[in-house]
Amino acid sequence: MKVEYFTDTDSLYISLSMNSSAASKEISEGVVLDYDADGNLSGIDIDNASRKIDLHEFSVTQLPYVKQAIPA
Repeated sequence: MKVEYFTDTDSLYISLSMNSSAASKEISEGVVLDYDADGNLSGIDIDNASRKIDLHEFSVTQLPYVKQAIPA
């Protein structure tokens, strides 16, 4: 999973797989779900993200998460 925030467009993209998007569906204004060729959810795009979610906090819990050190 990869989370990217684009300041120039105020959009947040959550990539859930390495598969390319083959179809998209807007589920609410500015929130689009991307699906791969097999119909699996591959990503979530959120426009005007700073108005819809708190971008100042990010936490990960209850996943097979391995903490990685980020070089300074």
